[in-house]
Amino acid sequence: MAVDPVAARVTIGIDVGGTKVLGVVLDGTVLGGAEHRTATPHAPDEVIDTIIDVVETLAAAAGDAHQIIDGVGIGVPGLVDDAGSLRFAPNLAALEGYSVRNGLLARLARSPLAAASPDGLALVVDNDATCAIVGERAEGAAAHLDDVVMVTLGTGIGGGVITGGGVLRGAHRFGSEVGHMTVNPGGVPCKCGKRGCWERYASGWGLGRFGRQAVREGRAPHVADLAKGDVDAVRGEHVTAAAATGDAAAALIVEEWASWLGIGLANLAGIFDPACFVIGGGLVAAGDVLLDPARAAFAAMLEGAESRPDVPIVAAGLGQRSGAVGAAVLAREATRSGSSSR
Repeated sequence: MAVDPVAARVTIGIDVGGTKVLGVVLDGTVLGGAEHRTATPHAPDEVIDTIIDVVETLAAAAGDAHQIIDGVGIGVPGLVDDAGSLRFAPNLAALEGYSVRNGLLARLARSPLAAASPDGLALVVDNDATCAIVGERAEGAAAHLDDVVMVTLGTGIGGGVITGGGVLRGAHRFGSEVGHMTVNPGGVPCKCGKRGCWERYASGWGLGRFGRQAVREGRAPHVADLAKGDVDAVRGEHVTAAAATGDAAAALIVEEWASWLGIGLANLAGIFDPACFVIGGGLVAAGDVLLDPARAAFAAMLEGAESRPDVPIVAAGLGQRSGAVGAAVLAREATRSGSSSR
């Protein structure tokens, strides 16, 4: 049976994080099994090679019925300009100042994918959290919502905003960098060079920092046990694992962390008035262990909470795949519009 040439065209989305590179294949929905992840290397050329390796692996995994790859979307953390260069990247320093798009184009020219895509390959490079909200609106928890804010909680904090049905980008396409709004002037130093950024308190790193502090002070023995007694090894997942067992000390650490998350969400609600907050990133795997305290903290800090409609705080429907799916959606849109500049 002949393959429908339209159905045979797919897009690939890649989410490049500080620790992992995750890719998916999109053909309207994520294809079962067509997903690949690997560790993020440190040198720029190695990152580019890794992205291409993931793309080639996914292209092969798509199977005979999906030979033609129409587009590739890449999400990276930081300030991405119109040309696809990563201007500033506190949590991915290897690529800071690097033209991700140009590097990928040069590497793709030597890839078998070039021959397998006779009409040309649309290539989009965008901010990872912007990709995540696009993915969630297309296939996840933000479907059909015209005003929604996504907050991704991992090593840092990323943000993506849909307002009036469109993606908020700003004058220089650097909008929604919510992780670096100051919540505690003069507070904990941040990789961006400032102090007191939201991501130093409400990210996965922030939860781990609160956990390490509690262990050092002898307030969280169960968390210490999960980290095998190594204070410096305490991570956010140790805190959430202990809290999930009902450990009271871990629950107090989570409450402290959630109070900082609530501050930021209340600030964002006052600015954007979203119908919903979608929470993504690695921390979302902990579920209501983290989200319930966050909901309580948000409600306590939200202006006029008792006089306004409820603003749900929900987990990303696509889990950690939001950014990769959104990158593929943006590549698909670029293919349809005939634009591949970003």
